[in-house]
Amino acid sequence: MPRSAVVLCSYNGERFLPAQFDSLRAQTRQPDVYVLSDDVSSDAGWDLLQAFGRERAQAGCEVILHRNDANLGYVRHFEQALQRADAEVLFPCDQDDVWHSRKIERMLAEFARRPSLMVLHGDARLVDGEGRDLGRRLLQVLEVTPAEMTAMHAGRGFDVLLRRNIVTGAAMALRREVLRDALPVADHWAHDEWLALIGAMLGEADTLEEAVIDYRQHGGNQIGVRENVGLQQVGIGKARNAFMQRAALRFQGLARHVASTYASSGHTDAIADRLTHAQARAHLAASFPARIPQVLREWRSGRYARFGSGWRSVMTDLLRID
Repeated sequence: MPRSAVVLCSYNGERFLPAQFDSLRAQTRQPDVYVLSDDVSSDAGWDLLQAFGRERAQAGCEVILHRNDANLGYVRHFEQALQRADAEVLFPCDQDDVWHSRKIERMLAEFARRPSLMVLHGDARLVDGEGRDLGRRLLQVLEVTPAEMTAMHAGRGFDVLLRRNIVTGAAMALRREVLRDALPVADHWAHDEWLALIGAMLGEADTLEEAVIDYRQHGGNQIGVRENVGLQQVGIGKARNAFMQRAALRFQGLARHVASTYASSGHTDAIADRLTHAQARAHLAASFPARIPQVLREWRSGRYARFGSGWRSVMTDLLRID
């Protein structure tokens, strides 16, 4: 099996860390390395991390404990911590979820079997702050379609992820070599969606259609089920405009990043098209008559179907309310 590392990043995680630790202890296959990193917590989280680290070291695992000198924030914290892991396959770990017992074993077996697999993510059972089942799965809430699943399994993960993100870091694993081309994470991106997309450029990105974690939804978690569940849900008015402006900035950053790496081979045209679509939707005219030719031009290009929700996105843009 490939050498593996769990990379747990914590910030004020005192309330939920014990349950996460229990789920890590219960793994049917332990990682070779634990990277336990704290982002200057003001609660007892750092003390809990240190105690867990000592315990795992006594159990025979390599342990790297680190506390940042200053608060980095969620994305930069994970970016730094992942680089500390000396392992082939990395498992990002949030402080407030609960891993299912076979997560590491199940996902690591896929990496061992498939040398071209760069990123793998699974489904998640959504639970509330007390761990009660909410009766929904993550892929269900994200409205992942059978066509998207077919594309992921067929090695076309890049096409799916360029349109929208369906990957959550708490349920993903990646090869360490992805970091070489992915870091630093561009502005306006979460680390998990960025790593998944860059990984899909380098090789395969795939999905396990089974829950590998309980994904806790509560007011204090950093990401939760995020805004990027589909452009059809971005709303109207100022919120919609802000979303579209941010999307344009995101793909500007992606285009700049891949231009400086060899990971972009074969994908530059698709990224340019995605950026063009994002910019077109972010800069639509305020008046309805002026918007009509803009939207029709974008429709004829095929980009609404490729990167949006087809006619649904067309109508959203035509009938938008500022």
